[in-house]
Amino acid sequence: MQLVSLTITDFKNIPEAHIELSPRFNGFLGLNGMGKSNLLDAIYALSFTKSFTGAHDRMLVRRGSELFMVKGTYLRQGQPEEVTLGYSAGRRKSLKRKGKEYKRMSEHIGSFPIVMMSPRDIDLIRGTGTDRRRWMDMVISQSDATYLDALMRYNAALEQRNRQLRDGVYDRTLLEINEMMMAAAAETIHSARAVFVAELGEIFSRYHRLMAGDDEEVTLAYESELNEPGMTMERLFELNRAKDGIIKHTSSGIHRDDIIMTLGGMDVRRTASEGQCKTFTIALRLAQYEFLSGATHLRPLLLLDDIFDKLDSVRVERIIRMVSGDRFGQIFITDTNRKHLDEIFSATSEDVRLWSVDNGEFAPLELGQSPSEP
Repeated sequence: MQLVSLTITDFKNIPEAHIELSPRFNGFLGLNGMGKSNLLDAIYALSFTKSFTGAHDRMLVRRGSELFMVKGTYLRQGQPEEVTLGYSAGRRKSLKRKGKEYKRMSEHIGSFPIVMMSPRDIDLIRGTGTDRRRWMDMVISQSDATYLDALMRYNAALEQRNRQLRDGVYDRTLLEINEMMMAAAAETIHSARAVFVAELGEIFSRYHRLMAGDDEEVTLAYESELNEPGMTMERLFELNRAKDGIIKHTSSGIHRDDIIMTLGGMDVRRTASEGQCKTFTIALRLAQYEFLSGATHLRPLLLLDDIFDKLDSVRVERIIRMVSGDRFGQIFITDTNRKHLDEIFSATSEDVRLWSVDNGEFAPLELGQSPSEP
């Protein structure tokens, strides 16, 4: 899969941009806050219909404007396709593919798979179980429409059950209606998550060894109340219904699942250095790429947003060597350091395109040319 061109209007700090992209390497060079990450976020939004940061649509509109528009022209399985995402204040967000608007935006998820690395990935380690569940859901949903449908049904029923509990509605029949919906969806979700973590763990360990060597053993383990032998959502409801009525929310279920991550047999959150955490999360994202590539039979777009900070030169070199290989398709890289981009691009004879970024404006650069040169 390839993003051939990108057109942006009033998205974040980008007033107007039209960029013809390389099918292989695309580099964006500039100081922090100039718009490099915003460009990647626009690409991300074309795949997920929303910002990577989770910001509300109205926060994505450039100051002084009332709307934004992002349009991408792709080659997908050899066929040209156009995707357009638009938002106007006070109106419903619009997503069109081949000129036809989606009735349900969830139908689009997974059609244009994408993997994005950014400094925010530290939340996968330092953050809460919610961050790791959100990541699991995002990856699996791109490759399994049944999972996404089950997740949406579970979350809708969970929200309704919690509303009943908050409002003091303790009618067992009414509660059981939502509990039945949650239980049916939970079975699908739990099974898919278990398979995902097991498969990803093997791929992840391999990438981590390539980056860090054999001295740092890493593991991923799926944590869920439904892992207990004989445990079901129905049983969890029976055990916790009285308590839920007192605390006024659903205390147990697959919405409390997590991933346990270890480094050298210890919880990575408590023992890893900043550099080790960075290596850990990059290996997770590369494993995610390989998982999605196999599951969707498409090469996802790979977005690398300022990932080299706090890594030693040996690990930087290993990452550069990996992403320059044939396993990866189209790559987008942002950095404030020209040296990193030159090192990556010097390792390949493939098509490379480079832009300088300044206050939302994009100017093509020749390889070896600094942004200050005419």
